[in-house]
Amino acid sequence: MSISNIAVIGDKDSILCFRAIGVSTFPVSESREARAVVRRLIEDKVSVIFVTERIASGMMDLIDELAKETLPSVVLIPDNQGSLGLGMERIRQMVVKAVGADIFGIDEETPWNRASS
Repeated sequence: MSISNIAVIGDKDSILCFRAIGVSTFPVSESREARAVVRRLIEDKVSVIFVTERIASGMMDLIDELAKETLPSVVLIPDNQGSLGLGMERIRQMVVKAVGADIFGIDEETPWNRASS
């Protein structure tokens, strides 16, 4: 996979560093804009789409729908303000589904559990 087959969506300040390494960046200020960008990236056959958690929080329905497909792979990342825990919670859910148990040993006080409530 070439680096041109990877894209990052989020606020400008959080994704600017990705441009320096040659990743396609798509600055947006709200989830509505990000939805349009994701649809365009799907048409362009982009394989991996990183989305900042704050932007992703307003489009989880679309992200959940895309998770059922092989490509693109949508990965949630923290923005420059820190993590909401959405990315880690998604990984935990996938592991529970695959393994049948919560091998992370997460309790209710974990920050990402509070963020997703």
